Amino acid sequence: MALRKRHRDAEVSTDSLNDIMFFLLLFFLILSTMISPNAMKVNLASSSKTKAPVEAKKPLHLAVTKDRRFFLENQEIEFSNLEPAIAAVTAGQVDPLVILNIDKDLSWQDAVDVMQIGDRLKCKMVVSTKAANAK
Repeated sequence: MALRKRHRDAEVSTDSLNDIMFFLLLFFLILSTMISPNAMKVNLASSSKTKAPVEAKKPLHLAVTKDRRFFLENQEIEFSNLEPAIAAVTAGQVDPLVILNIDKDLSWQDAVDVMQIGDRLKCKMVVSTKAANAK
């Protein structure tokens, strides 16, 4: 009795692998559109018209000239006296607003120094600019 050895090749069925890969690809494509890791959260300004409240607070105007002279409500003041002067004017106000008119030729550090004073006093600081087409 002569027995022949049958040699079988090992096979891996990959018929369903294409379907699995398609569903994984589809899943990751949908998931990647829902997640944007580089998106920055920005509070955008609203454009709806509103009426000013009856008891609107008057904002405090602070101007800084090119030669680093500080004017608080059109009165010149030294930088060393700026923080106590703003504190005195804004005492008792809830969320005081300071409008900062700073010369464009000053360094960013000058603007940051003034903004740090506003931060310590819990004031909202707004930097005033002119329109691009204005002269």
